[in-house]
This record gives sequence, structure tokens and C-alpha cells, in this order.
Amino acid sequence: LYQKTSGLHFFLCHLHFSLSAFCSPVFSGEWKATVVKDLKALVTSCIVIPCSFTHPKENLPSSRLRGIWHRSSDKQAFVYNEDKTRILENFRGRTQLLGELGQNNCTLEITDIKNHDNGPFCFRIELARTENDLSTVDKFSFIEDCAELTMLSEPPTPSLVHLETGTEGHPYTVTCSVTHTCPSHVPKLTWSRSTPEKIVESHRQLHPGHWEIQSILTFIPEEKDDHSEITCTAVFNGQKTSSATMKLYIKRTENYKHIIIPTVVGIGITVISGVVCIFMVKKYKPNNVNSQSCTDQKISKPRFPSPKSQPKSCNYKEDLDDGDDYMNTADLNVYGNI
Repeated sequence: LYQKTSGLHFFLCHLHFSLSAFCSPVFSGEWKATVVKDLKALVTSCIVIPCSFTHPKENLPSSRLRGIWHRSSDKQAFVYNEDKTRILENFRGRTQLLGELGQNNCTLEITDIKNHDNGPFCFRIELARTENDLSTVDKFSFIEDCAELTMLSEPPTPSLVHLETGTEGHPYTVTCSVTHTCPSHVPKLTWSRSTPEKIVESHRQLHPGHWEIQSILTFIPEEKDDHSEITCTAVFNGQKTSSATMKLYIKRTENYKHIIIPTVVGIGITVISGVVCIFMVKKYKPNNVNSQSCTDQKISKPRFPSPKSQPKSCNYKEDLDDGDDYMNTADLNVYGNI
């Protein structure tokens, strides 16, 4: 049961604090705040300071809670106050609470960061049970949990992830990402390619107080794209920019064709030639043999016809048996009388 309750509590906390404010149990029995204490802020941009708190008193709606941010050195030096007239002049119009106090969310946003906005800044909660309760004793300043900022004059550089070589006619992907500390004004990522491409963007929290915006570019490279450059530019709130560039190398499809095509053609010609030769040999070999046997036969001068002498054909085979030749005696007598 405890594990199920803890899991549900975590889910509800994550749902309530979409801006990544820390989660703490609502009924802790003590005054406590959880604040990201060290953050980097880009001058001219904005920053979000995640914050959550608990108190030992009964639950009250946001309208009965007063959230205040002040300098750690002076509790009356208000960085944020519901009464705008009480905010320090150099912070007036630049701060607001992003969370709901009734959900124990005290997340603070500061825009148009100046190089002297380094803090530390502390949160104070006041429980006002009536609208006019300005002197409530139920209030607490969390001076042990203050946020201090490190000022950046230049924005972080985007990082590029890609394959070293692309192939002509095949999809190629480049991923550009950059970190920031202001999810209420996410940096905008743009690409240098002018042709319409498929671009997918995503935004995620890396850890409390730090986020990442990511842009994935997918396109079909052509031969003309070889040795071209692709640049990803990040535009931050306040219009400061940074960029990263890569050189694109394309493997041409012809590099394979000039090897494959001649090989296939050569094999085809060889096979066809072999088939033709075999066909011709089978067709003409018998006729050549018969013609040769007839040509080699000796042609003799015709003699006086004899009953025994018969014309010999090409296929005639002489009987070499001398033993029992039959002789017509009648014929001998005729020739003898002549």
C-alpha cells in the first residue's frame, strides 16, 4: 500500500509542477522549501527558478496565501510581491510566479535578465486567513534555501549529432540541441537549408532547473549537396543567438554503378556467346562430316559396264571377303563368244 501511495504521490507532483518545481509531501509538519540554488542566467534572456514548499498549518487556497521573493540580505527588498508597488524598481515588471501557491508551487520567473540580477533570492510564504489580514503571524522566510545566479554574457552553443557521410538519394538526419534555463520562453532553433524539409522538435527537462530543446532535420541529399554546410542557429529570449555548423559529405550512387554495370554486361555477353557457339556446333557438325567423306572418295574413269560393276554411293561399303564370290557362268560364256 505504501508503494502504491508513493507512486501516486509522485505522479500527482509531476502533473502539478509542469515547470519542474520540486515535489515535497504536502503535510510535512514543518516550514520547508526546496529551491534550485545554483543556476546560470543568460543576460537579456530569462530564467525560471523551480521552487516548492510546505507548511505545518491547514490547507488554504491560493487566494489566502501570499508568496514573496526578496533579497537574502534584506527581507523588505522585494524581488516579487503581489503588491507591485512594493517591488524594487529595477525588478518591477520583470518577475512573476509561474506556479499555484495553493499547490505548494512557488516557482519564480525573471525576464530581461540584467548582469546584476545574481541574487541570492529567497522565498517567503504568508498565510492570510482573511483578505485584509496583513499582519498575520503565520509566515516564514526560507533564508536557508535561496537561489543564486551565475550570469552568462554569451549563450551556450548548440551541439550537432550526425553521420560523417550521407548517401545520395537516401534519408539523412542531423540533430541539433541546446540547453537553457527558461522553459517559459524556449529558444527557437532554425536551419540554414532553404528547401522545405522534415523537422521534428522536442523539449525535455535534463535535471531540475535545466532544460533542452532539440530539433531533428531529415532530408534526401543530392549530388550538389556534397561538401556543403549546414548550420543550426539558436535564438534565445532577448534575441541573443548562437550557432553550430557542419560540413556535409555525400557518397554518390554512380560510384557503385560504374563497377556493377560493366561487370553485368561482360557476364551477359560471355553467356550469350557461349550459347550461340554451342548451337552452331550442334547444327553444322553432321553435314560437314558427310561432305568430307564424299569429297575424299576417289573418282575413277568409267569402264565397260559389267554386271558385277555397280555404281557406288557415298555410303557403299565394299565386301572384302574373297572366299566365296559368286560368278555367273552364263555371263562368261556370252563374253567368250564375242
